[in-house]
Amino acid sequence: MPYCNLTQVQNLMANTLTSASPQNTNQPVDLMRIGTTFDFNVVDSVLAQEYIKLADEEIDATISELYVTPLEQTCDFETRLLSDINDYNDFIITTDYCPFYVGDELLLTNGVVEERHIVARVIDIENMNIFETLDPIVYMFSASNTRVLRIKYPDPIPLMSMRWSAATIYEKYFMAEASPSESEYGKWMRGLVRADINNILNGRAILHGAHRIGRRFYNPTLVDQYGLPHAKGENDMEIPS
Repeated sequence: MPYCNLTQVQNLMANTLTSASPQNTNQPVDLMRIGTTFDFNVVDSVLAQEYIKLADEEIDATISELYVTPLEQTCDFETRLLSDINDYNDFIITTDYCPFYVGDELLLTNGVVEERHIVARVIDIENMNIFETLDPIVYMFSASNTRVLRIKYPDPIPLMSMRWSAATIYEKYFMAEASPSESEYGKWMRGLVRADINNILNGRAILHGAHRIGRRFYNPTLVDQYGLPHAKGENDMEIPS
């Protein structure tokens, strides 16, 4: 699974990244929406997913020296349902007041049936424990035996993937006609990602739940090595002056 989802990338991108044309050209455009809301007809979701994939591959390549990649999701918070999910209630209401945000991935399970959902809207802004999902919940979960798990990749990997993808999407769609082609927004976002990568590589940030590559019982003399030429330096290519 990708390190971030399309909903998180859309929430991260600047509100000014919109177009002035609606999805249906027969409908008038609300001028008050231009520059304040994200226009979905500009950014294609299929290509956006491809940019998320490319960002994840860049992250895996840079941290593969220290961690086994690709990374795995872990549960960083667990709670229970406060009320049943049925025909009369399609909201998720949890017993604990943990902050759930738009884009968070949740796992509903009663030990037999499991469903994964993404938070689409938070209903209770104060306590952050009542929200609805992006896709409808199919199974009718009971509050007596249902666990609610928040599933995510270790921080700051999701944020790094979001920033990298948002920068690439912006320069793909909105800087194609501009000069220079690389925007200050894209450079700033990539700079933040590089800072997080440096923190990981230098040990200032630890990816909790990730499998580290260790060499506690490493013996370098037992490692196979390709045969080297006997006359070292004599087979070098001539460098033109």
